[in-house]
This record gives sequence, structure tokens and C-alpha cells, in this order.
Amino acid sequence: MSSAAPVTDATFKEEVIESDVPVLVDFWAPWCGPCRMVAPVVDEISEQYKGQVKVVKINTDENPNVASQYGIRSIPTLMVFKGGQRVDMVVGAVPKTTLASTLDKYL
Repeated sequence: MSSAAPVTDATFKEEVIESDVPVLVDFWAPWCGPCRMVAPVVDEISEQYKGQVKVVKINTDENPNVASQYGIRSIPTLMVFKGGQRVDMVVGAVPKTTLASTLDKYL
């Protein structure tokens, strides 16, 4: 069970753009191998930063609007949003240390 909450095209604005805390968004799809590899890392980050960062996942197959709005061309793409703005992004299955150091810049 993933600790990252699923968001959709319909809930993205409320959950991500209007969030009071930084948000890590995992753009993924069920058929994507590297997405499955990075999923446990994203869950660990979710636990590690509980209360500091909101971690959400968005299925790009089911929610094409947000994906195209942010120009997602390859997945997994992990984006950091703060104050309603995209402030950083990491593309590909990256180690936890890379994600953590990316997030630390915005806390």
C-alpha cells in the first residue's frame, strides 16, 4: 500500500497548487517499469518527511491534463511544488538520497 496519496486532474489544484507545505508529485503509469522501481523510494520519502512535505502520485494515463500542462514527456517524473509553483523536478528512477537532497532545498 502506497503512503503517497493519489491525485487526479480534478484534485490537483486543491491538493498541490493550494497546499501550505511543499509537495512532491510522482507522475507515473502502471505500465512503466522505472515507475515501479521508484515507488518504494517515494513511499520512504513520504514517511521521512511526514508533516513537512506532502507526497502525492498522479497516474498520467488517467490524468492527461495535468501531465500535458507540465510538459511531462517521460516518466517517472518527480516534481516539487512550493507555494503553487513548480520549483524543481527529477526525471527517472533516482536514489532516495537524490530525492531527499532535492526536497531539502525547499524546506
